[in-house]
Amino acid sequence: MSEHWPIFLTDGELQLRPLRIRDRRRWLHVRSENKDWLSDWEATLPKVPGEKNSSQLPSFSEMVRWHRREGRNGRSYSLAIWQINEQGRNLIGQITMGGVSYGAMRGAHIGYWIDRAYANRGFTTQAVNMLTRFGFEELALHRIEINIRPENAPSIKVAEKAGYIFEGLRPRYLHIDGKWRDHHCYVKENFQVI
Repeated sequence: MSEHWPIFLTDGELQLRPLRIRDRRRWLHVRSENKDWLSDWEATLPKVPGEKNSSQLPSFSEMVRWHRREGRNGRSYSLAIWQINEQGRNLIGQITMGGVSYGAMRGAHIGYWIDRAYANRGFTTQAVNMLTRFGFEELALHRIEINIRPENAPSIKVAEKAGYIFEGLRPRYLHIDGKWRDHHCYVKENFQVI
């Protein structure tokens, strides 16, 4: 069990916290409004011969339960991105630090999505910085990666603004939008971990 779950990270008007079952309506609404905006960049499940329903995505409730279990076990930290101000609380995206490994590797990877209405306003970079700090300061990770399709210029800009350095190409790295897609790997290292 992870001592770091659940986590709540706040910086100015941005809050990162685990999704709850009661967030379903807001999450589904934001995802529906952004379906076309996100479809080119969304991970998909490949069809695996012999596996029944291998390409079927989980329901919202199944996703929340899976994220909770992974967070409690310290393997993945998936958080909703909320903007909180005088007008209220807006769900504007989601960010995940997954593939957390300890031992000699001490690494993870970050993935994210943002509501189109909140893009290009610095929120995604701020969320990446918040989760990166958590990974380095709380989990004592050495290395965090962000893997991005080469065509996704706005996401590359986020990684670079957050201080991630281009490391190289990963051919056919992730199943995105129905096919195995090449990705550029951006890396940030924590030199405090010796």
